[in-house]
Amino acid sequence: MKQNHLNTFYRFSVLIGVVVLLDSCKLFRKKEDNNVVVTRPKPAPATNTSKTYNAKTINSLISAARSYTGVPYRAGGTDRKGMDCSGLLFCVYTQVGFKIPRISYQQSDFGKEISIDDLRPGDWVFFVTNKGNVSNINHAGLITELKSKTEVMFIHASSSKGIREDNLYSKYWMGCFAKASRPF
Repeated sequence: MKQNHLNTFYRFSVLIGVVVLLDSCKLFRKKEDNNVVVTRPKPAPATNTSKTYNAKTINSLISAARSYTGVPYRAGGTDRKGMDCSGLLFCVYTQVGFKIPRISYQQSDFGKEISIDDLRPGDWVFFVTNKGNVSNINHAGLITELKSKTEVMFIHASSSKGIREDNLYSKYWMGCFAKASRPF
């Protein structure tokens, strides 16, 4: 009988322990107010004390970006072993002396939003590709060249083909286009 009580006590203790463990993260969360609207944090302001965003700098940024052509795609990557789209922008701008946000949706809130008709080299373009069933900006690129009104090239990290340039006005990219911005 004593053994039976010990087994019951042991099972009860384990059950309580599991419940506490599973609920423990709740203990550390702030109380949520259902009337509060959650917003993404704004990116930190640019810090570019020694650089100006002019034609020479833009050419340097585009050259630096093109030097990564062919580097394979790697989610979260920021080096020649592999990089993602926002990692490409982050690396290139850091290399040239600018500080920008690291993640594509944060980058999309950076700078001044512009019309697609006002694009020029050095501008950023953002997309919602719906890969992973998302509805937020999840892809970014850098405008490299304006060949014509319907051929605007941008460099980005393709998940299947690595760092490459594509035409913004292709059927696929126009179908995913979300916005454009001028970073500085």
